[in-house]
Amino acid sequence: MIFVNVGILLSYVSNYALAGLPVHLSWRVMYAIGVLPPVLLAAGVLAMPESPRWLAMRGREDDARAVLVRTSDTAAEAELRFEEIKRVVEAPREADSGVWRELIFRPSAMVRRILVFVVGLNFLQQALGVDAILLYSPLMFKKAGMSSNSAILGATVAIGVVKTCFILVVSLFSDRFGRRPLLLASAGGVAASLTGLALTLCIGETSPASTAACVAFTLATVAAFSVGWGSLPSTYTAEITPLRLRAQGSSLGMAVNRLTCGVVSMSFISLAGWITMPGCFFLYASMAATAYVFVFLRLPETKGRTLEEMDVLFSK
Repeated sequence: MIFVNVGILLSYVSNYALAGLPVHLSWRVMYAIGVLPPVLLAAGVLAMPESPRWLAMRGREDDARAVLVRTSDTAAEAELRFEEIKRVVEAPREADSGVWRELIFRPSAMVRRILVFVVGLNFLQQALGVDAILLYSPLMFKKAGMSSNSAILGATVAIGVVKTCFILVVSLFSDRFGRRPLLLASAGGVAASLTGLALTLCIGETSPASTAACVAFTLATVAAFSVGWGSLPSTYTAEITPLRLRAQGSSLGMAVNRLTCGVVSMSFISLAGWITMPGCFFLYASMAATAYVFVFLRLPETKGRTLEEMDVLFSK
């Protein structure tokens, strides 16, 4: 997640750096630079270890255990994860259709509860509308009275810097503070800052103060989102989904996430024409408030729980 945000920051920086080039060159250079990350990614994949479950399924238990030791905090945690993988691998194999039936069509009470959290978190993460800010912030800043293209692009670079810096907070403190406190603080902060952003965009006659307020509330929204909702939904999904359902459960959560992202991103311009741009951000603020209530009333804390404790927690 950190490097995803670094990539977003670099895209903003490249926009700013290439803005002075002629139009017929700037976009070509930008696309050419975009070739480098996939090449580096392909090289990095060659150094990735195999999945420990795949290794265990092929009888390579020593290799599976070695991968788990490298990717776990302690040897005891690695052994615990290995034993669960081994139990799943040695159990009678089910076809993918059987897994989907257990996950979607005939879920147990525990799986049904987990599914609500997986779908709810991934939907709400994108329904907060932060991707609309990332994509359409130049339009927002123009509406707020910022006329200089260099100033607008400079403000987008600031968004990337803030997003990258604050994603480090959740990386460093999620295990110290827990998932619930960070998600609650994040949702509350996003709701408040989006409301402030909407109010500044309601001002008919812009001024340097209203423009500065728009930029400040935008940065506050991105910061608040990054400390919780920016990365914790995927972490929580992986923690609570049973191993036998993890691949399909994570895929389902990601499908909901990407579908919601696409709807929010592609509908923003039309929605702003219908209910105005401030109306869009009031709507997103209400979704942030909904996310706060969802976490406060329904979401249990998973910090420090073992895999066995997770099953007990969601069976209640």
